[in-house]
Amino acid sequence: MIFRLNKRIVFPNPALAEEDGLLAVGGDLSTDRLLLAYHNGIFPWYNDDTPILWYSPHERFVLFPDELKISKSMRQILKSGRFKVTYDLNFAEVINACSTINRKDQPGTWITDDMKNAYIRLHQEGHAHSVEVWNDEKLVGGLYGVQVGAVFCGESMFSKESNASKVALISLCNTGKYKLIDCQVYTEHLESMGARMISRAEYLEILQNKAG
Repeated sequence: MIFRLNKRIVFPNPALAEEDGLLAVGGDLSTDRLLLAYHNGIFPWYNDDTPILWYSPHERFVLFPDELKISKSMRQILKSGRFKVTYDLNFAEVINACSTINRKDQPGTWITDDMKNAYIRLHQEGHAHSVEVWNDEKLVGGLYGVQVGAVFCGESMFSKESNASKVALISLCNTGKYKLIDCQVYTEHLESMGARMISRAEYLEILQNKAG
């Protein structure tokens, strides 16, 4: 059953989500609603042609930083000093780049203007963060997401040069701030770096036990 949200800032039990993870429709992208969603393992994912759709997948694709796999070639890139990494230096530019980068087998973007504005507000209030990767003075890669205590809920990443997004993710893992990086959606290259599926129940337990 898909629940229809109204002005009240509430969500149904995530366990009631459909097989594809869809839990609810409607509502808004206010800071309070977004924070309630993330604290309960729920996130918005939709496009301009649909109402706001809220998901809570039955399995979650995640990366535990202590399980991070770094290839020999990647270690050489990290040691080369080719890239410089910063944090929260230009959140807006990162989310804009994520929304416009061309992606294989993906005709458009789910990062709508409303989504960008909502996450920029989250950033301004200290809940969303970005990692920027630079080559000289040019932004060539990065990622952004929402912090829930010791869990980083990754939203999107981009690369304008090979391996730049991997550098961002490795740097995020190496900060020591997070017990878990939520990658949400499966990709081969994240799997090659150590990401794996866990159940919703395990994910929620980590949010409850380690996010404070």
